[in-house]
Amino acid sequence: MDATPLLLLIAGSAVVAGAARRTTVPAPLLLVAAGLAVSYLPGVPEYTLDPEIVLPLLLPPLLYTAATESSYLDLRRQARSVLMLSVGYVLFATVVVGYALYLLVPDLPLTAALVLGAVIAPPDAVAATAVARRIGLPSRITTILQGESLVNDATAITAFKVAVAAAVGEGASWAGGIEEFAVAALGGVAVGLLLMVPLHWLRTHLSEALLQNTLSLLIPFVAYAAAEHVHASGVLAVVVVALYLGHRSWQVDFATRLQEEAVWKMVAFLLESAVFALIGLQLPYVLQGLDSYGGGEALWYAVALFVLVVVVRFVWVFPATWLPRLLSKRIRRREPDPGWQGPLIVSWAGMRGVVSLAIAFSIPATVDGGGDFPARELILFLTFTTVLGTLVVQGLSLPPLIRLLRIPGRDVRAETLTEAQAQNDASTAAAVRLDELLAAEGNTLPPPLVDRLRAVLDRRRNSVWERLGTVDEVTGESADDTYRRLAREVIDTERAAFVRQRDQGRIDDEMLRTLLRRLDLEEAAAYREGTG
Repeated sequence: MDATPLLLLIAGSAVVAGAARRTTVPAPLLLVAAGLAVSYLPGVPEYTLDPEIVLPLLLPPLLYTAATESSYLDLRRQARSVLMLSVGYVLFATVVVGYALYLLVPDLPLTAALVLGAVIAPPDAVAATAVARRIGLPSRITTILQGESLVNDATAITAFKVAVAAAVGEGASWAGGIEEFAVAALGGVAVGLLLMVPLHWLRTHLSEALLQNTLSLLIPFVAYAAAEHVHASGVLAVVVVALYLGHRSWQVDFATRLQEEAVWKMVAFLLESAVFALIGLQLPYVLQGLDSYGGGEALWYAVALFVLVVVVRFVWVFPATWLPRLLSKRIRRREPDPGWQGPLIVSWAGMRGVVSLAIAFSIPATVDGGGDFPARELILFLTFTTVLGTLVVQGLSLPPLIRLLRIPGRDVRAETLTEAQAQNDASTAAAVRLDELLAAEGNTLPPPLVDRLRAVLDRRRNSVWERLGTVDEVTGESADDTYRRLAREVIDTERAAFVRQRDQGRIDDEMLRTLLRRLDLEEAAAYREGTG
């Protein structure tokens, strides 16, 4: 097996994603553009999306990292809105878009049109998270978009399976479709509920951070495979497990948390970069087999489908936002007034991604009886153009739209004040506990060490407040910024001294690594105190 194509994909996408951080263009768009640009270069390997790789190997870790970084409590508060989008909208879009395409495209069977409707119905978890993270959307909108993108793949995949069964002649009914959806959804949740407690127990009882992080990397694949094995939704199983583990991550050893955060950030960066590059690289493949459709005709279908997808989301989001509020006093009391700007942003933030392409590529080539699957090549092309169109048009226009609507982002000062109060309360409780411990027999310490413990508590208590303090007129830094800069300078000096001692033969490399690790932890602690 030649690993060169895989290495080129990973390295190339990482370079483009790194370069995107120095521009104002979102990384997903640059990665898709780069994939499009190199797809026809001589010598570029063929990167055809394999659903047997994307769905069981790429989707679980992407869902897992997105879910662990989400707030279970926030998602529970927004559960109604999330379910209206992740279940209601996906089914609505599948039927409406599918039927409209059936009327628009000559000789396209309704079952095949519904297959395409299911394929392009779900907005993408990676795209939504990447855009929300870069733009800094209000927390409620971000939670709704993230929650939608975590669950909607399960709805779309189930709807897709039902539509494909009808299209290939296996037979499907409304009752059968509802039954399959219920089995997939309830089964996926059940598998997640069965796995989450034992997996958390393992994470808290393994004695080494290395083993705990190895388990962390395996968890999304185990949850997905276990659910799919019993014909349940692997997507929901991964999300349920990840939300539970993320909510209880504070119970895991601190060394595990530090390593896990770094590992999953790297995994998410590489996978997200490769996924968007793969989208652009599919262009040569999706253009194959379009000979039966003229270029102008296929382009007209693509534009019409893009407009239809955008309009259908608006048609669903606004009534789904306002009708429940009009009909229920309880909803009006519990949920803040979304205004018209919030639904507008949610409607426009419907970027599609690699999951839609992976599902499309899993469409069988033939139907029962040996005939070709109707319009398979056109479905692949239209899926590609819809993904590309939503990423480019909506992804580029969303930030200026938010600025135009003057939607307030996160209130950094208010969040800092809340953080400062929380830290003050925690430090006060810790100081009381410290006094209790020092009063106990067997916990006697020399006064300098007691003072050091109290100084650590005072430093934590004051660090957040210092971020709100005045700025030095000479350096332009807050007191906290100056503290962190000086701490880095001092630690860098110590680090250089240790290296000199190693070079002089006074200490060996093993001792150097021990000393440097201690400094690294101190520097990380100083940085985290300043940034929260």
